[in-house]
Amino acid sequence: MTDHPIVSHEEWLKARLDLLAAEKELTHRRDALTRRRMVMPWERVEKDYRFRGPDGELALADLFDGRSQLIVHQFMFAPDWEEGCKSCSFWADHYDGMTVHLAHRDVTLAAVSRAPYEKIDAYRKRMGWRFPWVSSFGSDYNYDYQASCTDEELAAGVMYLNYKVQENDVSDQVGFSVFARDEAGTVFHTYSCYQRGIDALNGTYQFLDLVPKGRDEDAFSFPMTWVRRHDRY
Repeated sequence: MTDHPIVSHEEWLKARLDLLAAEKELTHRRDALTRRRMVMPWERVEKDYRFRGPDGELALADLFDGRSQLIVHQFMFAPDWEEGCKSCSFWADHYDGMTVHLAHRDVTLAAVSRAPYEKIDAYRKRMGWRFPWVSSFGSDYNYDYQASCTDEELAAGVMYLNYKVQENDVSDQVGFSVFARDEAGTVFHTYSCYQRGIDALNGTYQFLDLVPKGRDEDAFSFPMTWVRRHDRY
């Protein structure tokens, strides 16, 4: 715990009100950014992406589960891995409690990984999760939405991620993509985010940001070094 000045209530209240003004400014800026995101143009999804779930083959439109909006967590789990990414698992631990609320706002949340469905299902059961999670094995989906790189890109140590070519040394990366479906069934890509753009989608981090130590990750070479799969703490 770092040293903090100990002050009177009056001094504490002044500091809190100063911070509150900054927090309100950030809230208003975030609201404005959300409105910009809501009115972004869409692009039609032209490819017929195919996935595999518990009942067999699925199209991207099937992942909507009857709703008009879909959020896909591009979960890092390559075909040759024996378990899903621990950081993606950290995010996924938050999902089951929110899916019913999202559904009542016309939103489906699902995860997609390149691992074969049998591996996904075994890992999902081990972790005790219930949210929809399907395999994109054999599909272009992960490559088209900046979630995986080709063998050639991996050998070269680069990947197109977060809308630019970056250094990279893993086959799969995390991201979130958002889709909409109109009444005719046409699917559109509306938004994707990567890297620090997914930060706000982790509830634990938002709570840690409230406490004096914060995320307490400055001493680590990689911020999430401390994270474990929830059955390994």
